[in-house]
Amino acid sequence: MQTNTTYTSFVAVGDSFTEGMSDSLPDGGYRGWADLLAARLAARTPGFRYANLAVRGKLIGQIVDEQTGPAAAMGADLVTLVGGGNDVLRPKCDIGRVCGLLEEAAERLAPSCKRLVLMRSPGRRGPVMERFHPRMERLFSHVDELAVRHDATIVDLYASEAVGDPRMWADDRLHLNAEGHRRVAEAVWQALGHEPEEDWDAPLPPAVRPGWLARRTSDARFAREHLGPWIARRVTGRSSGDGRAPKRAELLPYQG
Repeated sequence: MQTNTTYTSFVAVGDSFTEGMSDSLPDGGYRGWADLLAARLAARTPGFRYANLAVRGKLIGQIVDEQTGPAAAMGADLVTLVGGGNDVLRPKCDIGRVCGLLEEAAERLAPSCKRLVLMRSPGRRGPVMERFHPRMERLFSHVDELAVRHDATIVDLYASEAVGDPRMWADDRLHLNAEGHRRVAEAVWQALGHEPEEDWDAPLPPAVRPGWLARRTSDARFAREHLGPWIARRVTGRSSGDGRAPKRAELLPYQG
């Protein structure tokens, strides 16, 4: 845990997790843990500035090429870097290359800020994620090494049973829901040395298992609305973030 430092600016770098999917807003946009964290930091510091360069679907190479340069140039006090998750979930993944690119990102960002935050990003518990477990562990071992090398703060969300609980995830089974993002914001808040407002890793009450028909209906809807389109994008080489600009591309005074 870091000391309770006052931060005057914050830049978030990454993919859909940091963009805020699927913490939906009434206007169709997304909020997410980074926006929630920025709001809490802004409440303590007049003139607090915030940028969120994260874009859904981005691979770690794209994050390095498109986000790390602009983020480093902003010279923010606080920078969060989360990436590589989209790479790991692809059928063919050169995990050594992913780790190397993540290292390149950290090397660009660490000298530009007072505090770099890295994460062991969360994973939804279930049989699908189990097949990717060896890749995730290798990636996160490298994240640990980078945190030591750059004196970065690390937030371990992957080990959390609560955040990994399916009830913390949206219907697409890939992104956290509003409660999941709220817990992540609290986890980062505490990792930065601020007084806890709650136990972000508090266990959920026992789950009530849906009946067979409800499970099959849910699976069919998931396949139709989410899995099918995801596979189609992979086959055609498209990404959900193609042509999409960051929601907060400039480091400006925070306004919720």
